[in-house]
Amino acid sequence: MLAIIGGTGLYDLAGMQIEQELSPETPFGRASGPVRRGRLHGRELLFLARHGAGHRLLPHEVNYRANVFALKRAGATQILGFSAVGSLAREVAPGDLAMPAQYLDWTRGRRELSFFGHGVAAHVSTALPVSANLVDWVAAAAKVLGLTLHTGLTYACVEGPRLGTRAESHFMRGAGCHLVGMTNVPEVFLAREAQICYATVGLVTDYDCWLDDPTQHASVEAILDRYGRSLASARRLLDALLQQPLPSEEPEIRQALASALLTPDAALDERQREWLAVLRR
Repeated sequence: MLAIIGGTGLYDLAGMQIEQELSPETPFGRASGPVRRGRLHGRELLFLARHGAGHRLLPHEVNYRANVFALKRAGATQILGFSAVGSLAREVAPGDLAMPAQYLDWTRGRRELSFFGHGVAAHVSTALPVSANLVDWVAAAAKVLGLTLHTGLTYACVEGPRLGTRAESHFMRGAGCHLVGMTNVPEVFLAREAQICYATVGLVTDYDCWLDDPTQHASVEAILDRYGRSLASARRLLDALLQQPLPSEEPEIRQALASALLTPDAALDERQREWLAVLRR
């Protein structure tokens, strides 16, 4: 089943017929809000607002583990996220859409990065962290709609909530990054630990602050203005996607835990077995 994680400005799906609101409580704490299960264009899907209703949570305050776990428990096998991103590349212009293929974690250790630890050991490969099938699915729909969508990019995830310095912006450009944002890590890696196919559609709002022209630098006012305009394109794209068959799920993602777990089941307590059984589905 497909799950949508809505970022800034995307707190619900217009026209979605809500059939059930599932509890945000999980073994890893409380998710950003209830998981909504319902239908849109006849497609069964799940929806969760990353920042909660009314945008209450800053990026470092989001309980990413609880969000991903709640979606997996509800039946998610594929996740398509939406989020605001800044551009570190001239050719990726504000107003465009962009899908990362790779990630650089530049957060500061304030976030819970893994389901594992505290008696359950596993090491999951994230060499290729994104579902290529989901990216191809989105790219094909964007092409039909005439939307500019960049793929094959590298996303640097910073801690926030402050906007970055020029030195940081140039550092990330020098590291080969094309996008900068605050929310995709650890979300993308937790999805892999949960054996969920994952991809993000980034709505490009600004050029961060690496350009010499200060009028092009990121500001909350500019971000919200451009994001609002790009959001209409993202909604059109999502509507088109939901009227098409879902892409196939990569076996290597859906079986990511098969060879990653080191702790034998006999060494786990009942609570650990219960949440691990959800991730293994």
